[in-house]
Amino acid sequence: MAMLLVVGPVMLVTAALVWLTSRGPVLYSQTRVGLDRRWNRSSSLRERRREDLGGVPFTILKFRSMRADAELNGQAVWAAANDSRVTPIGRFLRKSRIDELPQLFNVLAGDMNIVGPRPERPSIFVRLREQIAGYPVRQRVKPGITGLAQVSNPYDSCLDDVRRKVAYDLLYMRRQSIGEDLWIMLRTVPVMLFRIGSR
Repeated sequence: MAMLLVVGPVMLVTAALVWLTSRGPVLYSQTRVGLDRRWNRSSSLRERRREDLGGVPFTILKFRSMRADAELNGQAVWAAANDSRVTPIGRFLRKSRIDELPQLFNVLAGDMNIVGPRPERPSIFVRLREQIAGYPVRQRVKPGITGLAQVSNPYDSCLDDVRRKVAYDLLYMRRQSIGEDLWIMLRTVPVMLFRIGSR
């Protein structure tokens, strides 16, 4: 709640800019795969399970950074680094991560943490868990607004980029602590201020 009060003015200005510069809603909502609540923290990260449902779906909130008609057919499309669907103000919002600020409401709702693996869309999740070993393991902690993978890697451009991010996600899970989370949040600040790293 305290963080919402701090970033509240930024969110109000951002909402006004999105509304004034492109047609469509200010906020964008999307279903993402969240925490797999079947996991017991005492279990090994290498535990094999007979069935994997992926996790509990939830609705993520973001400031809209793409045209309102970006997905008219309703199909999930993996965003690219120079995606033509992104609005001019959206490019800044995505690079600075300001588009992620509404996810603080997801944190308040208990669906996300500040720090954790980035949640993916169900249809993309299904594909990635077939292509990348250990991908479903990420769902054994709550997804986050920022994470070790995001501050350590550039924007995804291929499947190998995703594999590298998954490796960072699993590393984070093994050494997760308050100190680790604070360190990642501090590393997120220059990404936002100087628009370096990934979104």
